[in-house]
Amino acid sequence: MFLLVTLLFISARGNIADPDLWWHLRNAEYLLEFHHLPRHDLYSFTVSGHPWVNTEWLSEIPFYLSWRFGGLEGVHALTLFVIIAIFLGLLYLCYKESRNFKASIAACCLATFLARVSFGPRTILFGYAYLIVLLIILQRLRLRGDGPLWLIPPLFCLWANTHGSWLLGFIVFLIIGTAGFLPVRWERLESDRWTPLQRRKIALTGLASCAAVFINPFGIGLAFYPFDLAFRQKLNIAHVAEWVSVNFHDVRGKVVFAVLIILLIGALLRQDRWSLTDVGLVVFALYCGLTYIRFLFLVGIVVAPQISKLLDFIPRYRPDIDKPLLNTCLIAWMILAICWYWPRSAELQNSVNQQYPSEALGFLHTHPLKGRMLNFYLWGGYLGWNDRNLKIFVDSRVDIFEYDGVLKDYLDLLSLNRSESILNKYQIGYVLFPPSEPLAYALEHDSNWRVIFKDDLSVLLERSGESPTITESRFAP
Repeated sequence: MFLLVTLLFISARGNIADPDLWWHLRNAEYLLEFHHLPRHDLYSFTVSGHPWVNTEWLSEIPFYLSWRFGGLEGVHALTLFVIIAIFLGLLYLCYKESRNFKASIAACCLATFLARVSFGPRTILFGYAYLIVLLIILQRLRLRGDGPLWLIPPLFCLWANTHGSWLLGFIVFLIIGTAGFLPVRWERLESDRWTPLQRRKIALTGLASCAAVFINPFGIGLAFYPFDLAFRQKLNIAHVAEWVSVNFHDVRGKVVFAVLIILLIGALLRQDRWSLTDVGLVVFALYCGLTYIRFLFLVGIVVAPQISKLLDFIPRYRPDIDKPLLNTCLIAWMILAICWYWPRSAELQNSVNQQYPSEALGFLHTHPLKGRMLNFYLWGGYLGWNDRNLKIFVDSRVDIFEYDGVLKDYLDLLSLNRSESILNKYQIGYVLFPPSEPLAYALEHDSNWRVIFKDDLSVLLERSGESPTITESRFAP
């Protein structure tokens, strides 16, 4: 088990600079200071005052408290704690399925490489923690015939207020619940029917869980947000990096391919019968993970118990040949190594500085802007968190900017499409972008713009020509 924890520590170590973290901290700070949730945009000049549903408000609070009491080290510690808790729960699921502890450890280690896509201070981690709890409850129902189903509706209530991934959990619940209503005996595929009592409990639990999702401070807007994301936010899905499909040419894609091969060989060579529930879960998880890499964590959680059963050829743990002294020394060495390599605040801050324009921010503090600034999308939350007087153009909330057409304009700027008219539309007097971006290069060679700050990470340009005119009254100061 300590081997798994050490692997998780190595995989998640120092991964602190998620672009969403900064506006999550700011939202929670606002909630704890004013005792109510922000319901409209407070941070930008492009969509200022636009109604906004914060679907992750509950998960922002622990991140803010960890930052308040421990700074970046506190945020990193919370992140690592949640990741380890998820995988210990996954280890329990694997062991209950395979009854082979070593095989379960191996399956969880393989799942670690899939899950790394979401390692960092991300609110979706709490969603995966809830998923583990849901799977443990339903696994107990499947293996023992009974389980604490009464916990599931309040679980979904918490989940809906924590992260939009509750819909994934509800689909998992439907797959497991529906499989028991379908008596299947075909070749090596089977499904055991629920008893009449179990069917009633599952049906009531499902209805209660649907109702529980609507217990939230935003009402129907929060409950239907996952559907809004799926069917309305086309630009978000098309252009944000974590929504791309798996690339089988990179390391992550090769790990996914290895998982697929293991499952395929196991299905072909083993004579065991496959549960309809397991097949349904694996197919659903693979569809999600192969289509959008952000769901590879889901793939890891779902396939790990199946892989642990396929690896049952690994010798089982035998207490009679255990070497307590050697094990104690190894565990002590791992603990000391984790303590020694635990990232300190300076190292974490350096990691942040390598990804965000900290020096440019210092320049902005000493040279206040006299107009509106176009900022790089990934830097919006960071800039707003560190300079409360700065109104940003766009940040990684994405949804609120897509609704009002701002995201479309930003993407056009990235591709140098209608650049001048868009800059004039929003009365942009400054641009803070990475030097490698085409827009930054174009403006550096435009006589109407001049560089007032530049380092390896960012370039700040000021419009030196005639001031643009405002073409839309809602952007007027």
